[in-house]
Amino acid sequence: MAQEAGVSLGTVSNVLNRPEVVAEGTRARVLEVIEALGYVRAEGARQLRGWASRVIAVMVLDMANPFFTALATGVEQAAREADLGVMVCTGAHDPAEAARHLSLITSHQVRGAVLASGEGVGRTVAAFRRNAVPFVVADQCAPQPAACSVGIDDVAGGRAAVRHLVERGHRSLVYVSGPDRLQQVRDRRRGALAALGAAGLPPAALRELPCDALTVAAGKDAGHRVLGLPVRPTAVFCANDLLALGVLQALYEAGLRVPDDIAVVGYDDIEFAASAVVPLTSVRRPAAAMGRQAGRLLIEDTAHGGAHTHSHVVLQPELVVRASTLAAPAR
Repeated sequence: MAQEAGVSLGTVSNVLNRPEVVAEGTRARVLEVIEALGYVRAEGARQLRGWASRVIAVMVLDMANPFFTALATGVEQAAREADLGVMVCTGAHDPAEAARHLSLITSHQVRGAVLASGEGVGRTVAAFRRNAVPFVVADQCAPQPAACSVGIDDVAGGRAAVRHLVERGHRSLVYVSGPDRLQQVRDRRRGALAALGAAGLPPAALRELPCDALTVAAGKDAGHRVLGLPVRPTAVFCANDLLALGVLQALYEAGLRVPDDIAVVGYDDIEFAASAVVPLTSVRRPAAAMGRQAGRLLIEDTAHGGAHTHSHVVLQPELVVRASTLAAPAR
């Protein structure tokens, strides 16, 4: 490994044990080689294969997003039922971070992991499989071979959101979306377009404003872009609640009334959705239930030493209607 990275063995050791003393460029190069080679510390791998650990891991995209906090809480509930502990790893969208997490998980003799790592799930799954680390994929509907998965039907969620807006009389809509590499973002768009088609409306009735992140700041920027459109829509559907909260901020600061001037629908139904300045209509995804089920499947899998029958569970979202869509659309 040291030879492939062009560094000394001591530098590799520092990257694994004292990364703060290694220059950023060198550290990144070593981590890339670690990921490519699928390296884990042998002692951790031996212990892991013997199911000796009393700890399971959960890897999520961003703990600053309340959806992933709820998912991790669900995993923790399942672990507590089995008298196990939980290690939470965040930032799993970054390949270098994912490689670091894998090394950490194996070196700490972790029993297995729940992976909710978004667009990087395929790469992460491959690394875990190479190292014989048991895992369950969460927040993904596509079944993984030889592994359990728990997902949510985001096509149905996008369909429910836009069907609600169409039923309220809206015919000019905007989809504030996130990074297109995220399957969830694409599925919600598919559902939205399906709802338009079922209502006899053309795809052009839904304009899309993409965002490079699923954050409040990105949503506020999108809200300003909505305000700058030549023809302002009567409704906005957002790919998650953080985007929707940012859109609400922009509309509020511009003096627009929600929903009288423009309606807003979010996605996830995080805790803050109901307490927004205008309570937010949102598609509820049962994050805690998903995490709890994923955790239980992982525990069951590791308890049976390979004799476990893998399950692929798809949970259904639920539209929660609040004040942000209740008034009739502006004419």
